[in-house]
Amino acid sequence: MLTSVFILIVMSVPTYAATILILGDSLSAGYGMPEDQGWVQLLRNQLPQHQVINGSVSGETTAGGLRRLPSLLASSKPDLIVIELGGNDGLRGFPPNKLKSNLTKIITLSQQQGAKVLLTEIMVPPNYGPRYAKSFTQIYHQLAEQYTIKLIPFFMQDIATDKALMQRDGIHPNEQAQDTITLLMLPWITQALSE
Repeated sequence: MLTSVFILIVMSVPTYAATILILGDSLSAGYGMPEDQGWVQLLRNQLPQHQVINGSVSGETTAGGLRRLPSLLASSKPDLIVIELGGNDGLRGFPPNKLKSNLTKIITLSQQQGAKVLLTEIMVPPNYGPRYAKSFTQIYHQLAEQYTIKLIPFFMQDIATDKALMQRDGIHPNEQAQDTITLLMLPWITQALSE
């Protein structure tokens, strides 16, 4: 009960008109559906007083996001950046140390430009092996602690096991899952803006 009240209070706190940049991959780019059905557009609908910029590209890796980041920061000057990258690094079996290096540079570059940072946890499928999967996910927790940023739990964790919420490829969430993702992301973003 107290938690629910706290969330309601946080979400009702008036906040300044902020610019929010979502730096992600296909999970945030709305792959396989009209762009206006994706969770980022649904987030825009929930935060009409803010500018939400979707800097997500399907197939994006952390290296690609890092390459694009300087121009995105220069053009949008975000107050808050949500980093949702790493899934394609994992699916391609990239070394965890490369993932960590790229994410570190993305975080530090964002903070140097004065943006608050939220990091979205990413997990790889278990068939990649428990050792790789564990070392991969641990990087997000390590970086969140090192840079004192909030780590959003992987929003696909429950969705990926529900066929009714997944596209036929078994990788991407469908339109029915977008409300669920929005409801998970919204309190984290709202709280970050109110701090």
